[in-house]
Amino acid sequence: MSRKAEKISRASVKPLDAILGQTFKVLDDGFIRVIDYMGSDAAIVQAARVSYGKGTKQVHEDRGLIRYLMRHLHTTPFEMCEIKFHIRVPMDAWRQWIRHRTANVNEYSTRYSVAIDSAQRTKPDQWRKQSMKNKQGSEDFFDSKTGKKLTEQESYIQSAVRAVYEERLNLGVAREQARKDLPLSTYTEAYWKIDLQNLLHFLYLRMDPSAQYEIRCYAEIIGNEIVSRWCPLTWEAFLDYRLYAERFSMIDLEIIRHIASGHPEKAIAYAVERGLLQKGGELKRNREREELEEKLKKLHLPIPW
Repeated sequence: MSRKAEKISRASVKPLDAILGQTFKVLDDGFIRVIDYMGSDAAIVQAARVSYGKGTKQVHEDRGLIRYLMRHLHTTPFEMCEIKFHIRVPMDAWRQWIRHRTANVNEYSTRYSVAIDSAQRTKPDQWRKQSMKNKQGSEDFFDSKTGKKLTEQESYIQSAVRAVYEERLNLGVAREQARKDLPLSTYTEAYWKIDLQNLLHFLYLRMDPSAQYEIRCYAEIIGNEIVSRWCPLTWEAFLDYRLYAERFSMIDLEIIRHIASGHPEKAIAYAVERGLLQKGGELKRNREREELEEKLKKLHLPIPW
């Protein structure tokens, strides 16, 4: 006997509907807003159970299933949800953003249109120093005097380049060529549509403290202000099992076992054997060991070397 088809209705998430189209300001002149979405926590549960009808499970069971999926990396059900954003972002941050290729993108074109007359400005107290540990990161800030000079230089460069750009346009230079000297601080706009699974991966990388500050500002708004309203059960599971969770390698676990059992000498010997330490106890830079040391601190365990 054939099964009667379930009546279909479009998912509506009231907390997300309440901010649909609302502009969240980011940085000095950037923004992000939700244009449309499809699915919800219920769609994830429905996809995971495949044949269960609406209302056959309790909310706490839905929560348990979503947490199980997140915990065991069963990612396909999360792909059932999609969301479309309208964003304005500096081009240097957009270059990092667009590396997440699992999305549909349509960007503002400076071949067809005049470039947006806005560039991201840095306040005197926001100039960061190059990290000595991470070649692609930053740490600490410059003093106010140096920062003031850098901001003045930035303002001069942006104004001068914009004036040259507009002069080229007035002379009739093709837009596709006139734009070539615009700074990476120039804002661009785009529509960005992505499924929830790939959005969570984006947030996992870009909400991390090591991510560049500018793109992290966007990620934090997407996560804390938007995804938390859209799929609250998924967001809770994501925070617990991915964003704020720790991953332990086999080496990590073996060293932790030795420390916890009161045998620091075995932990040291194993660390030497696996290349985390140099023979003789010399502490040369080793990123894997340094990451393990941070985990030991969180566990309130002693660092044995």
